[in-house]
Amino acid sequence: MLRVELTSQLLRVRTLVALACLAAVPVMAALATASHAGHRNGTQGGLFGAAPYSALNHAMASLQFIAPLLLPIVVALLATAIGSADRDWGTLRYLYVAPVTRSRLLAGKLAAVAIVTVAATACVLVAGLLSGLALFGWHPFHIIDAPALTTCDAIARVLAAGGYTVLCMLSIAAIALALGLLLPRGAEALGTAIAFVVMATILDGQSALHAVTVVLPVHYWQAWTHLFDPSGTTHLATGTIAQLVTIGLAAAVAALVLARRDPAA
Repeated sequence: MLRVELTSQLLRVRTLVALACLAAVPVMAALATASHAGHRNGTQGGLFGAAPYSALNHAMASLQFIAPLLLPIVVALLATAIGSADRDWGTLRYLYVAPVTRSRLLAGKLAAVAIVTVAATACVLVAGLLSGLALFGWHPFHIIDAPALTTCDAIARVLAAGGYTVLCMLSIAAIALALGLLLPRGAEALGTAIAFVVMATILDGQSALHAVTVVLPVHYWQAWTHLFDPSGTTHLATGTIAQLVTIGLAAAVAALVLARRDPAA
């Protein structure tokens, strides 16, 4: 089932275009800031301000720019397609006749969602690293108003940031998969997933609604940025728990929907 899901979804033109769009953003950002190579990016601070200092700096700034909205939208697109394609194409009933058990079908879809989520995140990081390497070079990871990181320390933090981002994107991917199985059409599931991301992002910016936003996985998506400031990993533990709980609940809903849904529906 995993091979079928990957070949039918990952190699589709829509998927390749979406991944290419993700990769294009860091490249265009590198070209736009090439004149600042080796220097601060204008008056900006944080990862954006330090982006032109090195390839790793640019990769992390690209991830911070893309991860809040564009990356989850692409991940939701891929996950809803995996969740709803069999019903949209009218092949779900034939899978059960094959026979393919519902548990095996769900396991294949979950594995496929995990792989495409990793692929989407990797597109951002690899494109950011390669474009940064070409235009800014390989230099120590620069932190504004703080000592530069050693190569080993910087790579370890970049890998931790990438892994945490994958986990965060898996939470929206699991939600999108469950919606793809639950709603009648894939387009409806995608629209609902994108609406959830947008609304949760807007709510997260409202300090008056802090008691509400802390239970949303979106609230913790940018916690990895603290790996590159003095607060370190303080916020990562809570964020990790929030993502794992969301993934578990969404997977349980997906399993329940798949177990009860009539294949002909």
